[in-house]
Amino acid sequence: MTSEREGVVRRGHRIIVVGGGAGGLELVTKLGDKLGKSGAAQVILVDRSPTHIWKPLLHEVAAGSMDPNTHQLEYVAQARWHNFEFQQGELTGIDRARKTIAVSACVDQDGDELLPARELAYDTLVLAIGCVTHFFGVPGAADNAIALDTVDQAERFRRRLIAACVRAQNGRGRVGEDGRPRVDIAIIGAGATGVELSAELRNTAHVLNAYGLHQLDPRRDIHINVIEAGSRILPALSERVSAETTKLLHKLDVGVLTAERVTEVTPDAVLTASGKRIDADLTVWAAGITAPAVLRTLDLPVSRMGQIVVGPTLQSEADPDIFAFGDCASCPWPEQQTSVPPRAQAAHQQATFLY
Repeated sequence: MTSEREGVVRRGHRIIVVGGGAGGLELVTKLGDKLGKSGAAQVILVDRSPTHIWKPLLHEVAAGSMDPNTHQLEYVAQARWHNFEFQQGELTGIDRARKTIAVSACVDQDGDELLPARELAYDTLVLAIGCVTHFFGVPGAADNAIALDTVDQAERFRRRLIAACVRAQNGRGRVGEDGRPRVDIAIIGAGATGVELSAELRNTAHVLNAYGLHQLDPRRDIHINVIEAGSRILPALSERVSAETTKLLHKLDVGVLTAERVTEVTPDAVLTASGKRIDADLTVWAAGITAPAVLRTLDLPVSRMGQIVVGPTLQSEADPDIFAFGDCASCPWPEQQTSVPPRAQAAHQQATFLY
């Protein structure tokens, strides 16, 4: 692993922001505009991906109703426009004594190394690496269900959806009781992502036509079920919103199964604790999130959920030079006697606060 701590001329205070999600990108852009442009600080963004896309749009990518290339932002371009530096790679460790972070090697699609594993020195470190899908140990979930955390995962779902529809139209897929070709989609988790995806999938007619799938009726032949362990969908919102959204999904011919805890995901079905078997050519897992595993390896205090524990200033309890915010941080919310929830709005407010 190479290190830039030795032999590098340091120019001003060095701020590293790890994670280019909505909050991290907003923060590094503002810091670059103010401190990077004036030379008061060196501002660096580290992210494992070369591009940013707003995560709530991934269900549209998965449904084929949005081209991700038109909505992605290249970090290098943003860095050039806003006076910061971009380093691609994944955070693998922190050396607090030497004030360096370890970043993984970066490889291309063929597995060839583009950038080596390396160390980057910091004066101030900000962690904003978000969250990852939580499969809760359900057998088969990680292998047979697709999460929607990244563009690659969303595009994988879209490709598999088109493939399933092609097979169905050509008599190589599932057939319904009415003798018509049938494609079954199961969405596990009825939070915002699961509900929005189920509704968006009803708008796939133009996608099917583009592939010459004129014999498939998107409403009649594509069957969608949303499966929720809780008593209602959209549990984070009010009961009124939940009830109205349930009515809307029914109008879209989307099956809504509540109080159904998933116990296993197989390649062609979802099994629940009540004994139900829901056929599935494709399964999406949108049932929960958790903090990235790397946070537990950084020798910083973490919450029960694995998030970095921070105070009201968003500084780590163990190191005042390390900040964390967004989904990867457990930040107190005294007014509610709880922690700040993992919401995009909260990350935006925290980025503004840090700036």
